[in-house]
Amino acid sequence: MTSTASLAEALHVPADVQDLLFRDARTANSFSDEPVSDEQLQAIYDLVKWAPTSMNTQPLRALVVRTPEGKERLLPHMSEGNRAKTASAPVTVVLAADTDFHEKLPKTFPHKPDAKDLFAGDEGAREGFARLNSLLQVGYFIIGVRAAGLAAGPMTGFDNAGVDKEFFADTKWKSLVVVNVGKPGENPWFDRLPRLDYDEVVASV
Repeated sequence: MTSTASLAEALHVPADVQDLLFRDARTANSFSDEPVSDEQLQAIYDLVKWAPTSMNTQPLRALVVRTPEGKERLLPHMSEGNRAKTASAPVTVVLAADTDFHEKLPKTFPHKPDAKDLFAGDEGAREGFARLNSLLQVGYFIIGVRAAGLAAGPMTGFDNAGVDKEFFADTKWKSLVVVNVGKPGENPWFDRLPRLDYDEVVASV
């Protein structure tokens, strides 16, 4: 098996950047009270927006929850094991898929004027399309948080229907992932669990 150091040399970005974004990055389970600024969130999105999506649809939407009132509305919908960490995070972002993404296609896919019409009238198909492409953007969001020097705590343990009713009742947004964002707090890490090796997951033909 090739060593990590040798593999790092095969990549274009420096090893310390690789470590920041991937090897040393962890899912935080507690957070300090150091605030996360609007400028940091905007800088994160400035990376996220470059994620690839089919027909450049960009269906990901984000709700930033940082006020006590917002947390009080969100916490009852989180799984019991996720409530304390969500309460401690300075910012929690609900990432959602917009099933009305096609309304923005005149801006995001301008060279095909009838692109919006391809998705009109079939909300079920749009929802599946939006979820798949939004999840590509979710991956970029987590990397963007790490690039900002912050820890991301992505969670799928929550009541999607409850969150959607609480926050998105007047929209076509569908919640996907809730991500706590901030500087790690006290004892933030669980033990690192094993990862599968290259030969276990990669096939060639």
